[in-house]
Amino acid sequence: MESAALAAVGALWLGVLTSVSPCPLATNIVAISFIGKRVGQTRQVVLSGLLYTAGRVFAYLALAVVLITGLLSIPQVSNFLQKYMNKLLGPILILAGMFLLELITVNIPGVGVSEKMKERAEKGGMLSACLMGVVFALSFCPISAALFFGSLIPLSIKHGSKVLFPSLYGLGTAVPVVVFAMLVAVGAQSLGKAFNRLTQVELWARRATGVVFICVGIYLSLRYIFAVI
Repeated sequence: MESAALAAVGALWLGVLTSVSPCPLATNIVAISFIGKRVGQTRQVVLSGLLYTAGRVFAYLALAVVLITGLLSIPQVSNFLQKYMNKLLGPILILAGMFLLELITVNIPGVGVSEKMKERAEKGGMLSACLMGVVFALSFCPISAALFFGSLIPLSIKHGSKVLFPSLYGLGTAVPVVVFAMLVAVGAQSLGKAFNRLTQVELWARRATGVVFICVGIYLSLRYIFAVI
């Protein structure tokens, strides 16, 4: 039970870390700019922030369910994962940690959705905030891809969570947008300074998470692969 609870907190943290990484943070700034157009209309600003959150949660949840269900529905793959998941998780976490520490860098041009789709999501009424959440959630970059595909999906498979963990991850990715939307709604000042501080926090949070991933990955590898612990 404690292990599952800790993993659930980890899924939420992975989402928060994804949201403040450079590439997703840029799309979140666009979202906040869109939501902030209604400054002075507190209820609409907050509602738009919640709709944006719902869009992100739905996108990650749907993608995770399709991936996990697809993998586990194939008997050979399901048996393989059940048998070797603990052994695979160690190297996967080490690689994900190396991505977070930028020890490995990969340029993936054209990943995610087109600029036209983003522009369409930014136009329209309040419900566009939900569409924007879906579209921006699917705009993967190397770091967010490493966190989602390399960390969340293996974690969800290991704990048999097709719904809870992806939902927590989606909530985590929208936390900054909701927070800043509320700040905009109440007329908070120095929003730019807050963003600058957030980028500084992101750097150290990403590095700390990368170190933790590598340490846990080494531990799991020593225990389940080499059987020395």
